[in-house]
Amino acid sequence: MTQDRDRELAAVLERIAASLERIAPAPLPAPDLEAADCFVFEPPLRLVPVARVNRVDIGLLKGIDRARDILVENTERFAAGLPANNALLWGARGMGKSSLVKAAHAAVNAARAPGEPRLKLVEIHREDIEHLPALMGLARDSRHAFLLFCDDLSFDAGEAAYKSLKTVLEGGVEGRPTNVLFYATSNRRHLLSRDMIENERDTAINPSEAVEEKVSLSDRFGLWLGFHKCGQDEYLAMVFGYLDAYGIEADPEEVRRDALEWSTTRGSRSGRVAFQFIQDIAGRKGVRLG
Repeated sequence: MTQDRDRELAAVLERIAASLERIAPAPLPAPDLEAADCFVFEPPLRLVPVARVNRVDIGLLKGIDRARDILVENTERFAAGLPANNALLWGARGMGKSSLVKAAHAAVNAARAPGEPRLKLVEIHREDIEHLPALMGLARDSRHAFLLFCDDLSFDAGEAAYKSLKTVLEGGVEGRPTNVLFYATSNRRHLLSRDMIENERDTAINPSEAVEEKVSLSDRFGLWLGFHKCGQDEYLAMVFGYLDAYGIEADPEEVRRDALEWSTTRGSRSGRVAFQFIQDIAGRKGVRLG
């Protein structure tokens, strides 16, 4: 009787195991890294190739020459297998922070010799930061260099992901893979909101610990590149640079007057405002962009 019960139990367990195997999700296929130079990360571990990247030529980015040169040099060293730093691009809205990251990636790849491994740009959204360790593990054994990019990175009250990000940037016990670098853009220099810091200061045994917590995250970035509001001359240089790049013919004085009026109505002068003006004038003149 005991043997019969054992056989029945074994048969039941085998049927359960077979059922679990049937309903278990299939393993994710390895990403085809040759499909593109730019990808968007989708959890848990999917890289979606981007056939056409939304970016501008690096020569069209005006008023940020120093930041441009530093970031391009850092990216070139990284692509060549040399030591390089994680970078935080922070500051005024619309001044080309994310545009510079994408343009630097394109410029470095354009200079790569035929047959050399391409630099891969992988955009990861802020809400997916907790998946960074898995993404780094995927990249660790690849022959390619990976530039992980998070646009508009910041953290508000109640979010704890910033604590894990600190460890990820340093690589934890294993260390950050030598073929992985992290670039982020933010309007905040220290990534955490003022309310969040004040709350930590109020609840900390030692109030100075809140300040240390704030600074320690940004300290994981070896490069801090600040972007500030541009002046009138820089704004007009952006406008006329776009006009030349897209072959839009217009009276210079008329363009100057309309461009300044455009920036005044928006209360801002920036690369983004300049391009929005170009979109308007191109539409009025029947010129297609791109």
